[in-house]
Amino acid sequence: MRWTFAALTRDNGAMKEVGEIANHKLQMLVLERRDPSCNMARFYVLAIEPTLFGDMALVREWGRTGSSGRRRLDLHSDKTSAAESLDLWLARKTRRGYRIRAAVFQL
Repeated sequence: MRWTFAALTRDNGAMKEVGEIANHKLQMLVLERRDPSCNMARFYVLAIEPTLFGDMALVREWGRTGSSGRRRLDLHSDKTSAAESLDLWLARKTRRGYRIRAAVFQL
C-alpha cells in the first residue's frame, strides 16, 4: 500500500451549515519501524509547517524510540513543493520498512 500526502489530505464531507465543508489537513505523520529480534525500535516524523517568513518547511524528525532524536527543516517556496518532498520521503521510508503509526489531522 502506497501512502501519499494527497491521499492523507481529505474532506470528511460533514456539513456544518449549508455549503460549508469541514476540511481535514494533515498536520503530522508518524512512522515507526520495529524488529525485536534486532533490538530495533525507530521512529520517523514528517510534518509540513509554515515558517515566519512565509515559506513552508518540511520538518523531519527521526531516531530511536524513547530518545529525543534528530530534527531537520527543509525549506520550500510553497505547500505544493513541500507536499511533493513529503511524498518522496514517505516512499523512501516505507521501502525501508517503516509503517504509519499515526496521522494527525487538524480541523
